[in-house]
Amino acid sequence: MEKTMNYSGLNDVQIGLLRMFNRPMSQEESVEIRDLLTQHYAHKLFDEVDRVVTEKGITEADYEKLRNEHQRTKTK
Repeated sequence: MEKTMNYSGLNDVQIGLLRMFNRPMSQEESVEIRDLLTQHYAHKLFDEVDRVVTEKGITEADYEKLRNEHQRTKTK
């Protein structure tokens, strides 16, 4: 008999991952999986940043201007 669990608030991917990893696992395996997912989302983030920078035409000069600007707000 299959156990049913309440997965309210989770999407299909999250539920699938819970089912896939619903087994005993070493700490090392847990860290490897976490690192793999972190690398995956970091790659997606960098791709998105590159896309936006290209789309908006942001240049090194723009970054340099931001680095040299005074970022603090005036106190009242």
